Amino acid sequence: MKITDIPFGTTDWNSIATTTHPGVTGTAYWRTCHFGDIRVRMVEYTPGYLADHWCSKGHILLCLEGELHTELDDGRVVSLRAGMSYQVADSAEAHRSSTTTGARLFIVD
Repeated sequence: MKITDIPFGTTDWNSIATTTHPGVTGTAYWRTCHFGDIRVRMVEYTPGYLADHWCSKGHILLCLEGELHTELDDGRVVSLRAGMSYQVADSAEAHRSSTTTGARLFIVD
C-alpha cells in the first residue's frame, strides 16, 4: 500500500453513518471512510454472523473486541481475539468471516 496525497486528519467513528450488510446469518454494520484509494472501516458483526461471500480483497484487519473466525479457501480456519490481526494481499487467498460471539474490527483495504 502506498499512501499519498492525504493530509493529516482525525476520524470520529461515532459520527460516520452505518451501513447494514446481511450475512448468510447475522448482520455486519460498517462505518466506512475513503482516503484516496484506501478504504478504512470500523465493522461490527452480530453474534452468529457468517459472511455471504468469499472475499479475495486484500486487508489488514485488527480485532478490537470479540472473536473472529476466518475460513480460507484451502480449508484452514484462523481465529482472532481482541488485540490480534491478520493481513492478506489482493487475490492471495480467498477467505470468509464468521463469529459466534460477535466481533468489532478495524479494517484497512
